[in-house]
Formats: sequence, C-alpha cells, structure tokens
Amino acid sequence: MSTAKIKTVVEEAVRPFLDSNGFELVDVEYVKEGSNFFLRVFVDKEGGIDIDECGRISEFLSEKLDENDPIKDAYFLEVSSPGAERPLKKTQDVEKAVGKHVYVTTYEPIDKSKEFEGKLISFDGEVMAIEIGKKTHLIPYAKVASARLAIVF
Repeated sequence: MSTAKIKTVVEEAVRPFLDSNGFELVDVEYVKEGSNFFLRVFVDKEGGIDIDECGRISEFLSEKLDENDPIKDAYFLEVSSPGAERPLKKTQDVEKAVGKHVYVTTYEPIDKSKEFEGKLISFDGEVMAIEIGKKTHLIPYAKVASARLAIVF
C-alpha cells in the first residue's frame, strides 16, 4: 500500500474519535528510518495535548488498525503533539497563524531568498505576507514548500 493510501486510511480511522473528543489531527507520517517503519500521528487541541491524551488516542488507533490490518509491514505507532514549532500543513493552519512568528521555505527564490522567518501579518488564502524587520515579503502560497511556527528567542 502506498504511503499516501496509508495516511488516508489512518486519517479515516482516527478522525471520528478525534472529532468527538475535541482533538485536531495535525498530520500523519509513515516513514522508514533505518530498518524500521514509523507511523506518526500528530494531534493537538486548544490549550495543548498531554501524554495521557496521546496514550488514549494511541490505544484507540492501535485497536482500530488491528481490526482490518491495512498496513502489512511491522511498524511503530507514535502519537504526539506537533510541538512548539508546529507545521502549517493546511490553509486553515496558516490562517490561525496570522500574527505569529513563522518559518517558511519556498520551491523557488522570492525576493532572492527561499527562506523566510518573521511575523505572518496576513494570509488571504493565496498570498502570505511575512514581515521581516521593516520589510514585508509577499509569498504565493502555491510556492510554499514548507511552513511552521517558529520560536522567537
């Protein structure tokens, strides 16, 4: 089964439980590291998620996946918070990040750079405006390779 299909199956299995318990599915990863496969599910909620909640979600998902065993390889299941530098995977994530410090990489240079770290001052669904110092960079969302919240020291 392809990685994309595994992600879809996992999302469909866990989403009803998450929705009914006030959790948000941030991301699902299925990766091979060395000789081991890892299924990582990143979950959050308003005010943050704790280790006991991750454990409950992990138990639920493990039982659900064991029912029809969609993943043929042996793997390690990890359920965790996305962390302080949360990835911004969906447009809704970017919209919620307006006013916060972000780190963005692009597929091609914009204003002679492919990396931008600053305050996300606006997002209209198509263009991110990031203020770095006194300059505002307009970044087309279609050209964003990755985006995440960034910690300011």
